Amino acid sequence: MEADDKQEPYAAIFARFLKFGLLAWGGPVAQIAMLRRELVEEEKWLSPGRFNRLLAVYQILPGPEAHELCVHFGMMKRGRLGGLLAGLGFMLPGLLLMLGLAWLYGRLDLTRPPFAALLVGVQIGVIALILRSVHRIGEHILVDRWLWAVAIGSAAATLLGVSFWIVLPSAALAYFLATTGRRAWAVTVVCTAAAISLVAHRPETAGTTGAAMADGSVALLFVAGLKAGLLTFGGAYAAIPFVRDDAVGRGWVSDGQFLDGLALAGIIPAPLIIFTTFVGFQAGGFAGALAITAGVFLPAFAFGMIFFDRLERVIEDRRLHSLLEGVAAGVVGLIVATMLDLGSAVARSAPSLPPAAAIFAAALALLYLWRSKICVLAVILASAAGGLIAFR
Repeated sequence: MEADDKQEPYAAIFARFLKFGLLAWGGPVAQIAMLRRELVEEEKWLSPGRFNRLLAVYQILPGPEAHELCVHFGMMKRGRLGGLLAGLGFMLPGLLLMLGLAWLYGRLDLTRPPFAALLVGVQIGVIALILRSVHRIGEHILVDRWLWAVAIGSAAATLLGVSFWIVLPSAALAYFLATTGRRAWAVTVVCTAAAISLVAHRPETAGTTGAAMADGSVALLFVAGLKAGLLTFGGAYAAIPFVRDDAVGRGWVSDGQFLDGLALAGIIPAPLIIFTTFVGFQAGGFAGALAITAGVFLPAFAFGMIFFDRLERVIEDRRLHSLLEGVAAGVVGLIVATMLDLGSAVARSAPSLPPAAAIFAAALALLYLWRSKICVLAVILASAAGGLIAFR
């Protein structure tokens, strides 16, 4: 541990990371760059080499990396309470802003033509954001043919209705076996998973939005958030399939509302995974929003506060590494399948497909051609303007 011996007051730690939270525009890349610049390059809390190794560890583990780094930095200064305060400070601005936006969202008449047209445009832009994120995540995860095979197989299985509880363990085990020369066993795992999925298959429960609030209870929302927090490999976009599986599958929100939550998360200073707060609010009010948020961020706090110095040693175990790589590739496949489902829903809701396709193409081009920390915000606003022009 390379932090200095100076004891920084708890209030100062909280205020420092609250400031980072207020400036957390531009997604995880910009957030991590901000932490690196101030705490590593300027104040030298730890060396650049150790920071890079630490970042690599958190990129392999589930959860929002920028938030996990904040917890780790807080731990370096003042132990577990310092880590807790740093993590809370970083997430608090985004949490409060999303709670306010979710409350306002529920009080607008979104069926009126101006609002409806604007939201369709925003939803198209979000599909472009998800597609760009799939490419960005995939190019770092899908580095060999077996990982590509795992991702493609996972996407196909998900589209066929196989539960991710079957897909992800099978992906991890199949990749581990394939890369250790036991390919026949890998095939056996895949066949067994297919058989289990056929036996366990049940009709989709997704239906009308606004199901009985017993389905959206605080406990269920917490569990939904915890599941997403534990399975979010490769960034916040990886949480999308798991949160949607519960939120849309149980009828807590519609696909359109789910996409609106993603859009709102993209225009505020916060980890993108804060979109879960919006989902929780629509399902169970303020209590539901806090419950799902607590579930999502609990693993991010736990990894740093419980393991801390052990993280790098644990992740050096190659067997664990292979299993995690298989899970990450499976998650890429799940995101692709979810993106196709959401894209299909948006296409059905769009008043006209040609202008919708034009908005999508323009948003995607902007995402690929313009490298800026405000690019996501620009895409959301431009897509909203396009929807307002095309569909009002």
